[in-house]
Amino acid sequence: MQVWKYKAQKNFADKSLLKKLSPNKSLFKSVLKIAVLCLAFACLSLALVNPKIGTKLETVKREGVDIVFAVDVSKSMLAEDIAPNRLEKSKQLVTQIVNNLASDRIGIIAYAGKAFPQLPITTDYASAKMFLQNMNTDMLSSQGTAINEAINLARTYFDDEEQTNRVLIIISDGEDHSEEATAVAEEAHKEGIRIFTVGVGDIKGGPIPEKRNGVVISYKKNNQGETVITRLNEETLQNIANEANGDYINGKNTKDVVEAIREILNNMDKTEFEAKQFADFKDQFQWFLGLAIFFLVLDIFLLDRKTAWLKKLNLFNENL
Repeated sequence: MQVWKYKAQKNFADKSLLKKLSPNKSLFKSVLKIAVLCLAFACLSLALVNPKIGTKLETVKREGVDIVFAVDVSKSMLAEDIAPNRLEKSKQLVTQIVNNLASDRIGIIAYAGKAFPQLPITTDYASAKMFLQNMNTDMLSSQGTAINEAINLARTYFDDEEQTNRVLIIISDGEDHSEEATAVAEEAHKEGIRIFTVGVGDIKGGPIPEKRNGVVISYKKNNQGETVITRLNEETLQNIANEANGDYINGKNTKDVVEAIREILNNMDKTEFEAKQFADFKDQFQWFLGLAIFFLVLDIFLLDRKTAWLKKLNLFNENL
C-alpha cells in the first residue's frame, strides 16, 4: 500500500513540490505504521497457530488392575460366522472394554502358532486402540492357534511383584492346536493370574474365505481338497478359564461381554501404582490475539502528519 502511494505521488509531482503541498507529512510515521501493521499480522498468525505450553511429565497415583488382552490372529479368525468376521469382532470387543476402563493398565498380545507382544503394560488407551486396529492375520507367519504361547508371554507382562490383580483376557475361537494350554493356565494361576476367555464364532462353524481386493475368490481347503469348516470350541476356552479361576464368556453380544468384564473388574481390589502422564497443555493464543488487536487499534490512531517533538528530533534530516 505504501509503495503504491509513493509511486502515485511520484507520478503526480516531484519531491520538492510534494513537500510544499503536504509540509506536515512524516516519513517516520509512515514507516512506523507499516511496522505496526506487520506486528499485528504476525501476532494474528501466531494466534491462529495457537501455541501451547505444558509438556512436562507428571507422576500421578492411580488405582486399578493390570489387564492383558491376548487376541487370536490365526487364519480361522477370518471366518464370517459372526459379523463382520471373528477377528474384527474381537477388535470391537477389546475396544469397547477399553472404552469402559478408568485407571487400569492394559497390554496387548497377538498370537497364532506363536505369540507376539503388541503393546506392553501401559495406561495409554489411545495407543492401545491404534495397535489393536493394525492387527491382522498376516502379521504372524507361524499359523495355527497355540493359546499356551499367549499365556506364557502374558506371564512376562506382569513384572510388578506386589501387583496382586493380574488379569489375562483371551479372545479366540478356541481352535487350539496344542494340548498344553490348560496346564500352562494352571501354572499362570499359581502366579496370581486370573484368565478369562471370550469365544468368538459359532459352534456350527463356517468356511475360511480367501479374498483378493476384498472379494472372496475361494475358501480354504485341506489336503483332500475339501473346504475347511472352522468351529467355535467353547469347551477348550471353558477349561482354560476354569484352571485359572476365571470365567468363559460367549462373545456374540458385545454389550453382554463388556458388562460381564466390567462387573468382574469392579469386584476386584484395586492396587495403587504410579503412572507417568503429560501435564495438560494450555492454549496461549489469547495473548497474541490481544497484541494483534492492540497493534491494529494503534495503527488507527497513528496519523501520517508530523508531531511537534518529531519535528524537533528531525530523525530523517527532513527540511522543516
